[in-house]
Amino acid sequence: MNEEQKKSLLIKELCDLLSKGNAHVTFEEAVKDISLDKLMLTPNDLPYNIFQLAEHIRIAQWDIIEFCINPHHVSPKWPEGYWISGDYTVSRQTWDDILHQIKRDRERFIQFLKATDTDLFEPLPHGSGQNLLREALLIADHTAYHTGEIILIRRLLKIWN
Repeated sequence: MNEEQKKSLLIKELCDLLSKGNAHVTFEEAVKDISLDKLMLTPNDLPYNIFQLAEHIRIAQWDIIEFCINPHHVSPKWPEGYWISGDYTVSRQTWDDILHQIKRDRERFIQFLKATDTDLFEPLPHGSGQNLLREALLIADHTAYHTGEIILIRRLLKIWN
């Protein structure tokens, strides 16, 4: 296998990792068919509800993607810029917009990975050692971690099959 084939295979595997469940359910499966009243419930003194976790996934993924493609991007302040309060009121439109942006941003990053000539291992010139491979793995890992929390909350609320 030559270097171009290796790069192509690696990008395909990264894209699959970002968009498919493989060994676990996808984010989309985890948030499917949740009623608005359940989104804001925080069971058993857990620190977050489903809505907060999804919004956190959206913000973090967007931040990572913007960091990769925009050398002038300024990340939100940690931690308050990545988490919303639990007393937030959610509408169907707000929820749908969050889910749509998560999917749209993930697809935007996948298209960027497929189209870029940047070496996946080369540190980003505007970073402090980060590279595209690391950032792709970070998005996948972070989303999977919080998707698991969403499923746990759904189980505690008895809305997971």
